[in-house]
Amino acid sequence: MLLESILLGLVAVWGVLDYQFGTLYTFRPITTGPIVGLILGDFEMGITVGASLELIFMGAISVGAYIPPDVVVGGILGTAFAITTGAGVETAITLAMPIALIALSISNFIAALTPAFLKIADDAATKGDSKKITKVHWLMGAFGVIEKFLLVSLSFYFGVDAVQAVIGSIPEVAINGMAIAAGMLPTLGFAMLMRMILNKKLVPFYFLGYTLTAFLGMPVLGVAIIGVIIVIEKFGFLDGSKKFATADGVQEEDMDDDDF
Repeated sequence: MLLESILLGLVAVWGVLDYQFGTLYTFRPITTGPIVGLILGDFEMGITVGASLELIFMGAISVGAYIPPDVVVGGILGTAFAITTGAGVETAITLAMPIALIALSISNFIAALTPAFLKIADDAATKGDSKKITKVHWLMGAFGVIEKFLLVSLSFYFGVDAVQAVIGSIPEVAINGMAIAAGMLPTLGFAMLMRMILNKKLVPFYFLGYTLTAFLGMPVLGVAIIGVIIVIEKFGFLDGSKKFATADGVQEEDMDDDDF
């Protein structure tokens, strides 16, 4: 149990460091879920739970001043407790969002205290002490790493009962609000994605996908395969030329055999 707790804590640490490598989005549940499953000996369940939690947290992205729930802690612990209790996806969905919100509250509390160290950096900058500025920079980053590691490793070590006891101490009205928010997040996530990419030229394909799933019962994988075929044909990947989207429409560009 101790070794597993440490390994899960290290997964959370990577979730923090992901931003330092250009925001690879490997901190999302669809990536951390399989890793958690591998650590706990149930890789298949890790994939299943991770994919389900990704839908829940799809709308949990930072937009403007909005700070989303802690996807890293919620995704890892939700998947871990679902596997260890054997209750499956339902447990993950029930626990992940409250855990993520509690983790966010802890992060906000720590973030309110850590700016005190910035005074040290300001004084160092006034004196031209670049080494002290670097130390403060590393110190500020270490707070996030240590916080995520301890939250995940200690929560898993003490078990789901302890976490549920903490959640149980939260007023019921707050829990109900979390449940409502969790139910709305997948819809919000898809709506935000559609708002960014949907236009009149893509609307027919949107309704094509809806028709295939709603009326013909085709699984998502089948729709994805059809989508890939449409992209290959529409953008001319097989006819020696490639097309690219522009503001005025689709333009075509010659493509050498060596590039193909």
